[in-house]
Amino acid sequence: QALLLVAALAGLGLGLSLIFIAVYLIRFCCCRPPEPPGAKSPPPGGGCVTWNCIAALLVGCAGIGVGFYGNSETSDGVSQLSSALLHANHTLTAIDHLVLTQRTELVAAARGARRQAETVAQQLQGLAFWRGVPLSPLQVAEDVSFVEEYRWLAYVLLLLLELLVCLFTLLGLARQSKWLVIVMTVMSLLVLVLSWGSMGLEAATAVGLSDFCSSPDSYILNLTQEETGLGSDILNYYFLCNQAVSNPFQQRLTLSQRALANIHSQLQGLEREAVPQFPSAQKPVLSLEETLNVTEGNFHQLVALLHCRGLHKDYGSALRGLCEDTLEGLLFLLLFSLLSAGALATVLCSLPRAWALFPPRNPSASCSGSHQSEPFFQSRLEPGLHLCSFPGCRRRPH
Repeated sequence: QALLLVAALAGLGLGLSLIFIAVYLIRFCCCRPPEPPGAKSPPPGGGCVTWNCIAALLVGCAGIGVGFYGNSETSDGVSQLSSALLHANHTLTAIDHLVLTQRTELVAAARGARRQAETVAQQLQGLAFWRGVPLSPLQVAEDVSFVEEYRWLAYVLLLLLELLVCLFTLLGLARQSKWLVIVMTVMSLLVLVLSWGSMGLEAATAVGLSDFCSSPDSYILNLTQEETGLGSDILNYYFLCNQAVSNPFQQRLTLSQRALANIHSQLQGLEREAVPQFPSAQKPVLSLEETLNVTEGNFHQLVALLHCRGLHKDYGSALRGLCEDTLEGLLFLLLFSLLSAGALATVLCSLPRAWALFPPRNPSASCSGSHQSEPFFQSRLEPGLHLCSFPGCRRRPH
């Protein structure tokens, strides 16, 4: 509800902006003093209106640059979050693979020490703590990447649309083209609505994200425990990863290591006593030792994967991407929307006054190459003469 209230503030700002623009334009149209007949000079303050509009457009262009930077920072933060989730998923998948494959091979191979092998298999079975959990880091990473792809594209299109509106508005003011200025006025109104809408989304997201980043551990612990059903001792070990929290798998790992050591000693005794009497048993015993060595190597790899350092590093990387880069990018996007809304509101108030000051087009001047039809190429001509550069045009008195 608080986030909806923050988003509603942007809607309130949009409504106030539209009311202000409407009141200003109504006052401009209805309360404008009539021009005296025969007046040819523009009213005072006309140049100031045009320059105000140009300054607002330049501010809007600066805001577009800020928006591109904020969009890039947000994308970098979300990409870092997705990469951390994918790496964590790889670690959890590797743990499941090592536990579920090697323990069955060990039982099948070490039949001479079956009791110890079954002890190892039973202890290792409890180490695949993420097996059967409905929450998958891979699925979360794919969903985040999917949403971020369309968010990034939508902001790029919005930034390009506002950039085109600013450039074509400047072109219309430079050429004093009324139809282009009118079209850009309508487009400015559309972009103003989009800017206020994006501002509401950005403000709500930034407030929610900053509230989350103020104390992320407790929120993620509660949410993960609710979604996965894992014990708090396992979650605290991986999310906190400090000396105050003990490894919940330490007892299982110790028992498994002792059982593997017992199997190894039994195989050595078997090789020392049985092989001299039964030479044909040497090959099966060597095969058992090879399988045991592979299992011990995988066990040490499993111990390293189960340590909290790896997953906690991914957790910290995800938080940094979300709470630093993404939040910074959202703040820059919020600044872009604010600058854009202010600049476009100023443009919408200034453009009607600007095009009212445009001089009327002279239809007879279109057949000649006279520079008088272009506002930026006016030249001083001799009194009573018009220069014409096209064939068939004659000089005529002013």
